[in-house]
Amino acid sequence: MSAAPRPFAAFEWMLAMRYLRTRRKEGFVSVIAGFSFIGIMLGVATLIIVLSVMNGFRAELLSKIVGINGHIFVAPVERPLTDYDEVATTIEGLAGVRRAVPMVEGQAFASSSVQGGGVLVRGVRGQDIGKIDAISGNIVRGDISEFGTRDGVIIGRRLAEQLALQAGDTITLISPRGATTPFGTAPRIKGYPVMGIFEVGMTEFDSIFVYMPLEEAQAYFNRAGDVSVVEVFLENADRVFEARMAIDAALERPTLVTDWTQRNRTFFAALEVERNVMFIILTLIVLVAALNIVSGLIMLVKDKSSDIAILRTMGATRGAVMRVFLITGASIGIVGTIAGLILGLVFTYNIQAIQNTVSRMLNQQLWDPTVRFLSEIPALVNWSEVFSVLLMAIVLSLLATLYPSWRAARLDPVQALRYG
Repeated sequence: MSAAPRPFAAFEWMLAMRYLRTRRKEGFVSVIAGFSFIGIMLGVATLIIVLSVMNGFRAELLSKIVGINGHIFVAPVERPLTDYDEVATTIEGLAGVRRAVPMVEGQAFASSSVQGGGVLVRGVRGQDIGKIDAISGNIVRGDISEFGTRDGVIIGRRLAEQLALQAGDTITLISPRGATTPFGTAPRIKGYPVMGIFEVGMTEFDSIFVYMPLEEAQAYFNRAGDVSVVEVFLENADRVFEARMAIDAALERPTLVTDWTQRNRTFFAALEVERNVMFIILTLIVLVAALNIVSGLIMLVKDKSSDIAILRTMGATRGAVMRVFLITGASIGIVGTIAGLILGLVFTYNIQAIQNTVSRMLNQQLWDPTVRFLSEIPALVNWSEVFSVLLMAIVLSLLATLYPSWRAARLDPVQALRYG
């Protein structure tokens, strides 16, 4: 007596591949299989693209927000922060701290001969401006090498465009809190030459920030030799809790210490919720495609009932019949998943070029940086998430094949031959 063939033998693969080929008789089944393949491919590709763009948004926004604003903020309590030099030196000596920047912040109205608008003025020391990489590393016009040694300010590119200013032009700053007179407080109006223009790439920052020397900012905002805050930049943005504990222990004066997670908690929480909702919604595309596999295989089983009966009478076991249809359905899902992976990665890595091409074809700006904060579409592939998407798609495809394959295996060959 011959031994039974091993599971997933060559003849099982041969039959499964034959059932996947297009024939005129079962053309409708092949159409359903094709739609299932396309649905899984597009579902996987869309998931990879959307998750990558969401990851890119978070990474870009995080790097720009904490790159220009710092990770930890030390504000004075009970008395002004006049000893900011000692505080900054103490904090910079702590492990994990890259730099500490004393800063004066105040609101003002900036104007030129063209128009004006509200700005946020930041006063920093001359030796600190070069340490803020988001500013010193993104100067597009002008020279900031003499910042702090002479009058002059640094402004964002979009603010410069709004006010029609170039490096060397004069920007006028107006503050409501000026000199105190017998008739009340007079507004302070002063013009500053534009030493440099920076572009962070985030519209909100490029359109409102004005950097001036610390001593000038203290005089402009009537600060009595003190600062508003000391911004601390860490080596690792995720280790803010340990750094805050170290700062509290090191400083011998009352301070209020906050960090970037507290200031931006709502914003990043909204991004995370949106990302999770998009994942659930787009997973439904893969689920619908998997259901198409179910309907396609059920129709295929009904169409091939006579073939199944003949196979059973020739000695094929129920397991062999089940594996044939399992391979047929799983092939659609696995090949569709792989095609979706390739399509998703190609689209993700070329998303900016694709957006530029479509914009040129339509002669329309599809990505408005003034609305979406960032100047370009960010995308960051997280391979653990990609693996999760692939695993989810393959598991759904395999689950979709179980019921049709079980029905094929349970088919009674006598009844099938009699009524087939």
